[in-house]
Amino acid sequence: MRAEMLQEYFSALIQCIAGFGFAGLVLVLSVVFGRRARHRRPAGIPYECGIVPSGDGAPAFFVRFYLVAALFLVFDLEVVFLYPWALTFREVVMNNSEAFIAMALFIALLLVAYVYALAKGALVWHKNPVPPRA
Repeated sequence: MRAEMLQEYFSALIQCIAGFGFAGLVLVLSVVFGRRARHRRPAGIPYECGIVPSGDGAPAFFVRFYLVAALFLVFDLEVVFLYPWALTFREVVMNNSEAFIAMALFIALLLVAYVYALAKGALVWHKNPVPPRA
């Protein structure tokens, strides 16, 4: 029994060694046979597909937009976990106090996270509105 278990681990070890060996071989070959990059003359500008960039580029987005989007995804996915619980409330939850306590703790944790996000101002879109130019 022990020999069979060691044989299974041995095959996994061989696969890990082969994977790391291949990755190391590729890195070594890229250093040995790869060309060295020449430095660009205007070194302070980004390189865009071989074309010298002109203009200001894409407009900057506020980080607050991404924060609100991430919070929406998190709370939206949490609602997905509430749906099956609500469907089986009578059959499972009313007969099992552990299921009710677990979901109550889950909802309390969501409430704490929501209050924390509100306290940090993550859901306030304009904290310091910019005055209009005259």
